[in-house]
Amino acid sequence: MPIDRRALLAVLGTGAALPALPMRAFADATGPNAKAEALLSQIAETMLQDFPEQATGLGIDTGARAPLKARLVDHSAAGQHVIADHLRTHVAAIDTLDMNALDDATRTDVDVVRTAFTLALKGFAFPYGDISVGSYRNSPYVVIQNVGSFLDVPQFLDTQHTIEERGDADAYLTRMQDYAEGLDGETERLKSARAMGVVAPDFLLDKAIAQLKIARGDDVAKWSLVKSLVSRATDKHIPGDWQAQAEAIASAQIAPALDRQIEEMEKHRAVATHDAGVWKLPQGDAYYRWALQAGTTTTMSPDEVHQMGREQLADLQSRMDAILKKQGYTKGTVGERMTALGKDPKYLFPDNDQGRKEIIAFLQGRIDDIRKRMPQAFHTLVPGNAVVQRMSPEVEPGAPGAYGGPGSMDGKVPGRLWINLRTTKIWPRYALPDLAYHETIPGHVWQGEYTFKLPLIRSMLAFNAYSEGWALYAEQLADELGVYDSDPMGRLGYLQSLAFRACRLVVDTGLHAKRWSREQAIRWFATTNGSTVDEVTGEVDRYCSWPGQACGYKVGHTTINRLRDKAKQQLGGKYDFKAFNDTVVLGGGVPMTVLGRNVDRYIAGART
Repeated sequence: MPIDRRALLAVLGTGAALPALPMRAFADATGPNAKAEALLSQIAETMLQDFPEQATGLGIDTGARAPLKARLVDHSAAGQHVIADHLRTHVAAIDTLDMNALDDATRTDVDVVRTAFTLALKGFAFPYGDISVGSYRNSPYVVIQNVGSFLDVPQFLDTQHTIEERGDADAYLTRMQDYAEGLDGETERLKSARAMGVVAPDFLLDKAIAQLKIARGDDVAKWSLVKSLVSRATDKHIPGDWQAQAEAIASAQIAPALDRQIEEMEKHRAVATHDAGVWKLPQGDAYYRWALQAGTTTTMSPDEVHQMGREQLADLQSRMDAILKKQGYTKGTVGERMTALGKDPKYLFPDNDQGRKEIIAFLQGRIDDIRKRMPQAFHTLVPGNAVVQRMSPEVEPGAPGAYGGPGSMDGKVPGRLWINLRTTKIWPRYALPDLAYHETIPGHVWQGEYTFKLPLIRSMLAFNAYSEGWALYAEQLADELGVYDSDPMGRLGYLQSLAFRACRLVVDTGLHAKRWSREQAIRWFATTNGSTVDEVTGEVDRYCSWPGQACGYKVGHTTINRLRDKAKQQLGGKYDFKAFNDTVVLGGGVPMTVLGRNVDRYIAGART
């Protein structure tokens, strides 16, 4: 039988049991660095209790942390208040440290944690929304087409919750119970949001409601959530009637909770408008300024970000123009020529399951090739454990084109490139190599594995501008390592990818600060970049629900290149390409200001 969640929480003593040992270590530690490291260790343990999924994702839900494998984050309003209270306590404790007495590495660790928590607390100050802590996804909407337990939990349980023995299967069942509670917690927050006029645009609600109904289905026996447990428990020869137990929880708890959430979302739809930007919400302009700060870790204004996007787009399209002309595409704007190119059958895969298999195989081949080139770019190497996997069909309608990240610390769960294959038409062949490098090696999977060597808290925190800026820099590294030397169309796809991110700066600020309509944003994006309307529609909808996040890519990429130029200029012949790249990844995910200080230390050390 599944573990009783309330009994488990009673044993944990409202979250005090796990961090008790690190807290004693903090009190007993001597010396500034030791005290800081002990404090960060205690904070990490508290964060694992607030976000138990992180323990599973990192592969550390074992030993003393084993109870975390039977829990999920508390999505109720009360649960979110507890998380915010913990953040305030953590920041207050950090403020007692003498930063000047810390060594460089420890000062970076503390600075990273304080910045992540401070940014999150600014978000929690708004009376609505779903706030990430040290992650990328902030949304003014608790549930929408790419936000919510109905999307996250089934995929998480299927791909990250490992099942090796009976206790793992029992923990899965308990998490199914938590899933039902989480849905109801979100639904209550949706009701509060509606009461204060925080309602998503009609087009986002239409998507989300359709997805929720797919997730609800009719026959719980066919749910991926149920089948995943049954098939994996069977594969491991774990005795027990897992089908009956999972179906019972799904029927009695999860399905009614989904019904209640659908009912509430339909009430939102009844009063929704078509306005796309967050400017329409209470404190909407202030919310967007915060979201932009969280997404870029800078204080750039919406106007500055908008102008940056237009300037960088012009430069990138001039480079694309030269390649297009050499390939015989000479008529029309760059966007018009890229639109024509994207429809050329010779660059498209069959729009069926065979085509999907070909895309996955193509991507995996590029990953295997680039992994062999990594010694040319880094002194310090990591495994680069990465595979390609299609998103679940029920997720695809509201999901981005692709995303990726590292696997577990122990290597048992690989990093993944999740690709949206609702149609193969959005993936012309020349666009795929760059995607592989961005999401896996030397992008998200590669960079994420370096964090495993840092203090635990650093593996749990990420900064959008750093992680996405690095992923664009990873695309650039692949080009610099010669992957496109005999593939001009692949290089064109790479440049279009960078131009795509420059367009994001324009569109995100256009929607939320300049009051563009959804249709205006889609039309401008598609015609300017030569992307398909289908592709950019999903992108624009994403920006509507994750304001500011899309701006982190190009802001972060630009910052990394500016720092590299600075290092080259100041070091001259002492500049080391591999050493610079090591500096950026070995320091882990950081705000852009901290990255600048890390590079300054590299420059100072290289001069001696």
